[in-house]
Amino acid sequence: MGVQRYRFFCCGCGANAAAGDREAEDDSDYSGAGGLEEKVEKSCEAGARRLSWAQVEVMTGAFTSAVVGEGGFSTVYLARLSGALAAVKVHRSSERLHRVFRQELDALLRVRHPHIVRLLAFCDQQEEGVLVLEFAANGNLHERLHGGGKATGTMPWARRVSVALQVARALEYLHDRCEPQVVHGDVKASNVLLDASMSAKLCDFGSAVTGFSAAIRPRSSARTMLGSPGYIDPHYIRSGVVTKKSDVYSFGVLLLELLTGTEAFCAEEGRLLTAVLKPRLRASTPCDARGLVDERLGTAYDPAEADAVAALAASCVGENPSLRPSMADVVRTLEQSAQGSISAVGKRSDGRENV
Repeated sequence: MGVQRYRFFCCGCGANAAAGDREAEDDSDYSGAGGLEEKVEKSCEAGARRLSWAQVEVMTGAFTSAVVGEGGFSTVYLARLSGALAAVKVHRSSERLHRVFRQELDALLRVRHPHIVRLLAFCDQQEEGVLVLEFAANGNLHERLHGGGKATGTMPWARRVSVALQVARALEYLHDRCEPQVVHGDVKASNVLLDASMSAKLCDFGSAVTGFSAAIRPRSSARTMLGSPGYIDPHYIRSGVVTKKSDVYSFGVLLLELLTGTEAFCAEEGRLLTAVLKPRLRASTPCDARGLVDERLGTAYDPAEADAVAALAASCVGENPSLRPSMADVVRTLEQSAQGSISAVGKRSDGRENV
């Protein structure tokens, strides 16, 4: 059977080239007390299944099932696990890329949050590491905002605000409530999946940095770059130091993308969204967002909320990392300034907001 390809089902395969080239932790970091094997055992107890290579081949029809995502270092196949749809992410075969797989597995074994893609199972028997992730039926945020894939129509303002808050809560969890703490390292629209209810799921932890207190400087003397064009923190480019504020910067770019409906980076023009908007942004409230809001929305948005989002984005992408807000501050600001949109998205059956 020929391989079927459905671009609109993106399941977090897009590990960037920098992640693949970066020096990963050596194998000793994943052994012993607190190492990968211990986390594997705990994860198996918590529900993530350890699969054999033969089971992976059966799930994917010997890797002939539909390809639902593809990146430079991995391919994602549509499959079923215990009767439910799942995304099977297969990392390319090489020693270096297997280390990237182990790094992503390590991160996913640590985290458990409603707005972070869930690890269902994995296989680490061969060089082609396999992650089985929950399936996101509505593709990714980049497709929804900028077209392509299964995206139809314009993403409503209330949904944009809701997604922003969901991603912010996921990052707050990684930064403040994980032990050890985690910097995602590649926050961008294509790494935000949308499930059947349009709820956001942060994915692709191939660039994640864990086990730090304030900052991490890459071990390798030949420094390589984390992140994706348009989203990379300029301070990180200059210093090579990764901090939580690097994620805050990338999130600020994502906010601008949601606000304007414009891609973070235009390869054809070599244009950065932040460079275009910088003269018009002010990291204070009120920040007049008129003329910035996605024209496709018409008047179907809350001007006060748009002003608040623009001001928050400006503070996140500020040049000085120490002056950027924490993700906890970002969450509080969004909760306080966008109550109307949050309520409009609806409430869950338990009475809590469906964000």
